[in-house]
Amino acid sequence: MSTPLTGDLSPEEFRAAAHAAVDWIADLLEHPERQHVRSRVAPGDIRAALPATPPIGGEPLAAMLRDVQDTLLPGITHWNHPGFFAYFANSAAYPGILGELLTAGLNANGMLWITSPTVVELEETTLDWLRQLMGLGAGWFGEITDTASVSTFYALAAARERAGLDIRAQGMAGRTDLPRLRVYCSEHAHSSIDKAVIALGLGHDNLVKIACDSQYRMRPDALAAAIDADVAAGYRPIAVVPCVGTTSVTSIDPVPAVVRIARAHDLWVHVDAAYAGPAAIVPELRYLMDGVDGADSLVVNPHKWLFTPMDCSVLYTKDPAALKQAFALLPEYLITATTQGAATNLMDYGLQLGRRFRALKLWMVLRAYGAEGLASRLRAHCELARDFAGMVHYEGGWELMAPVTLSLVCFRHAPPGLSEEQLAVHNAALLERVNANGRVYLSHTKIDGRYMLRLAIGNIRTDAHWVQLAWEELRVAAAGV
Repeated sequence: MSTPLTGDLSPEEFRAAAHAAVDWIADLLEHPERQHVRSRVAPGDIRAALPATPPIGGEPLAAMLRDVQDTLLPGITHWNHPGFFAYFANSAAYPGILGELLTAGLNANGMLWITSPTVVELEETTLDWLRQLMGLGAGWFGEITDTASVSTFYALAAARERAGLDIRAQGMAGRTDLPRLRVYCSEHAHSSIDKAVIALGLGHDNLVKIACDSQYRMRPDALAAAIDADVAAGYRPIAVVPCVGTTSVTSIDPVPAVVRIARAHDLWVHVDAAYAGPAAIVPELRYLMDGVDGADSLVVNPHKWLFTPMDCSVLYTKDPAALKQAFALLPEYLITATTQGAATNLMDYGLQLGRRFRALKLWMVLRAYGAEGLASRLRAHCELARDFAGMVHYEGGWELMAPVTLSLVCFRHAPPGLSEEQLAVHNAALLERVNANGRVYLSHTKIDGRYMLRLAIGNIRTDAHWVQLAWEELRVAAAGV
């Protein structure tokens, strides 16, 4: 009879592999030019390179690390690369990477205060630090979720709960006493708002997209008119979602005006500052958060422009009681001496029971750079964006497509004589040519039928060299398309 296999690997094997892994990560980040930013594999290539069945016997960690290098790395798009300019930045700084390692080693679960008091109280402290860094006033309760999509879902769930319609107990289906509930956002708002109203049972038709001005900002007069029309039609407005930094062009909705309108109708105000929120750490950019202290909730993503590894989204609310009422349950097996006392139990404020120790990596990033170091890096990214915008502006045949508010530049190549449809085809081909080269990676958007390229700066390792390289790649590609 064979001896059963029990227990973990030896500490010595772990130490050797962990040291090798740290060296490998450091080398990867030290020499980004060795990697293509965007993966070049075809669909199915990585799966075809992997065994179809699991191993019968255990394999050494060293073999797995070799396979990461040889088999898996070709299928990685390098968001940590300083030439990554697509979507929004998502870069992991060394302190955050170290924090993620420690989080895995501790493997703590902060569902209840008692299950790991440090997880809960460090999260409370770290999010209060972040609140102060962004210049927000007191009175905000914060929790860490995985993404802005979930943070926004939670905020709108709290808005639905605060409406006082007993949806938690009775639901929405088959009720003759329940009017259609309406949520409002900019026509340029993120799709996570659409998904939230769908998942909450409000119905996609009840998300009202408000028209914007020439600067792509929500128009307060259009918002007020939409709310008045819905009230007259017998609908029940419950929430409005202004954006501080829209996804396509980083426009800034007029939050103070939106808050005033919302208060007149008792609407919940949820501010989407997932990308742009950290910019308020820069003193001269703090005005971007004007009016936010009058809102009910706010989402900021440190894993976007605050150098914290995926995933780390922060939901703040001024009404944690509504959030708790939407989600809290206390089965017998979770009752402890502290579940009904003064301690915070994070399980009460969302869907998930288990809670990762996400605050540790953010805490380490904030400590490693401090207020001045963070502000300096964010400021530099905005300056690089303005420099790139200047290159576009002064080069014939190119045009800027939106105001450069922060660290995003929207632009396109515009040879004379082409229709909008032809310009879209031309710029899409240009984009693919640049991205296929592998030295930089950009993305695109389309607003009002106009196709445009996006260069988003926010990686902690991006400097003027990489921005200049992106411009050179674009000019060469434009000449060859």
